[in-house]
Amino acid sequence: MPRTLAYPDIVAEIGAFMGISRPAGQCFAMIWRAAAPPCADDLTATLGLSRSNVSTALKELRDWGLIGRARSPGDRKDYFTAPTDPWDVVRLLLHGRQRRAIAPMLDRLLAAEEDTGDVRIAALHAVLSSVGERMEALAGLDPEALEHFLETAAGESAGEDGVTSPGKKKKKKKKA
Repeated sequence: MPRTLAYPDIVAEIGAFMGISRPAGQCFAMIWRAAAPPCADDLTATLGLSRSNVSTALKELRDWGLIGRARSPGDRKDYFTAPTDPWDVVRLLLHGRQRRAIAPMLDRLLAAEEDTGDVRIAALHAVLSSVGERMEALAGLDPEALEHFLETAAGESAGEDGVTSPGKKKKKKKKA
């Protein structure tokens, strides 16, 4: 029999891959999938997390721009909403990952490059700078443009065996 919380666990693993804590991933899963925006008490009861874990997770999700707060007239509780488009979620995750992981790493590499003058550090800085710029450019696209770009890029780089191989182009067959 499948576990009731399998979906939040899966999203928590995806979130961990992108740099979000496990409780934040679980909360995001419940908010994203909810028919009506849940409040913190709903998340605590459904996920079995402590109130402090839920509060910390909600702050983290707000910092990433992944959730928003909504209020119901006559109710003092905050209810939480998330973008409905998965491409918008991916765009926000790319932006957050670039801002939280790549940018600080670039700063540290730049300092090491200046201290040592090591050409390998300079080369690594240049490569990661390019990666960061690409991530930021992708995060700046609207969800439809991001989807189109990634689907087009995947289709252009697929080889005859269906495996993507960046940089390789298909050779045209000569007509006899």
